[in-house]
Amino acid sequence: QVHLVESGGGLVQIGGSLRLSCTASGRTFEKYSMGWFRQAPGKEREFVAAISYISQITYYSDSVKGRFTISRDNNRSTLYLQMNSLNPEDTAVYYCAQYGQANHGGSYLREAESYDSWGQGTQVTVSS
Repeated sequence: QVHLVESGGGLVQIGGSLRLSCTASGRTFEKYSMGWFRQAPGKEREFVAAISYISQITYYSDSVKGRFTISRDNNRSTLYLQMNSLNPEDTAVYYCAQYGQANHGGSYLREAESYDSWGQGTQVTVSS
């Protein structure tokens, strides 16, 4: 049973920063690619960033590229999302997710359907 727990969300002003964490258990963390998605009120869940399982190749949506950084610490089974230069459009519930197959990565990491385990989400609110 995979268990993903996000933390680090909160209220921040425009231009501020937050660092999200996601602690994973239940499967060998280092064998699985990981991703961050977000969902704003009234909108569909969207891809934010992903990181492959071994080479740590990273992928970003155009809306966060250059502002957000995804990373992972396999020794701690933890995924991170450093978010800088936040703006109100970043307000959403942020979810971490674990890819459905071990030892896989690539462009499919952008697709929510590729992930089979999800955290409960953490709220990020950017205020003016």
